[in-house]
Amino acid sequence: MHALDALGDPVRRRIVELLADGGRSAGDLAAAVGAEFGISQPATSRHLRVLRESGLVDSEPRGAVRLYSVRPEPLDDIEEWVRGVRRFWASRLDALDTEVSRGVRERRLGVSGATGETGRQR
Repeated sequence: MHALDALGDPVRRRIVELLADGGRSAGDLAAAVGAEFGISQPATSRHLRVLRESGLVDSEPRGAVRLYSVRPEPLDDIEEWVRGVRRFWASRLDALDTEVSRGVRERRLGVSGATGETGRQR
């Protein structure tokens, strides 16, 4: 599963947000998202497995506890993708802004159509 697909679920996005401050145990994560989303510990474990398999998080056993942490590389890939999409739309939105401004200016000046004639009579 691609990282963006994994982050399509609000529970998994929240888990990644919780891990942004540093590693946390599976139990801590289960308690946090369980309280917020009303899901069980096994359901949280399934979400953690999806995040692990997508490469978004790492897990490290520490005795009886498993600690989870965010892997930055998949997030860097997502950020790069978003920048590309934003760049694509930025130029189009700039062009739209120009056209809207031109239309507002033409209405204010009373210019009609493509002929550039004013709406005033002589």
